[in-house]
Amino acid sequence: MIMPSPDILLASTSVYRKALLEKTGLTFTCAAPNIDETPVPGESPAELVKRLAQSKATALASAYPGHLIIGSDQVCVIDGNITGKPHTFDNAFRQLQAASGKTVTFYTGLSLYNGETQTAQTLCETFDVTFRPLTAEEITGYLHREEPYDCAGSFKCEGLGITLFDSLTGRDPNTLIGLPLIALLAFLREQGINPLI
Repeated sequence: MIMPSPDILLASTSVYRKALLEKTGLTFTCAAPNIDETPVPGESPAELVKRLAQSKATALASAYPGHLIIGSDQVCVIDGNITGKPHTFDNAFRQLQAASGKTVTFYTGLSLYNGETQTAQTLCETFDVTFRPLTAEEITGYLHREEPYDCAGSFKCEGLGITLFDSLTGRDPNTLIGLPLIALLAFLREQGINPLI
């Protein structure tokens, strides 16, 4: 007897993550996880995003029993400092000014929580972005055009943000947008879900 596939829940209200997951053709719903995202003192970027991704997934487990719940979180590290979403023009300007001419590492945590077995698969993927030297005029022009204030690193690589870079290095370009699809699809296949079958 074939068991029905569990329902999939994306523990996020990010339009970017939702758009990425929609590309797979899988049916899913979204919900806000509402967790405390404060870093723990001494926590590495990789530990932080893995903890937050898993916390986001498990936070919704009681409200969505039996679901496969996807949690994800992302930070970038500029000059050794963990940086998140800028929220304002001034913060975004400072982030891009600090990244100018440097390689910035993005850490994206991914967790798939199985509400039936109450187990989680969790990992961290990194992606390096090398920014070309940027002028204040270019940064201002970019920020006014794209307003990436809800994006870690202060850019949208799927849009005009690509003009800021010298190079990109990583396994999955979707990771940079906030959801490592290659890793997620591998996790889902381990749970018996394959969008091709």
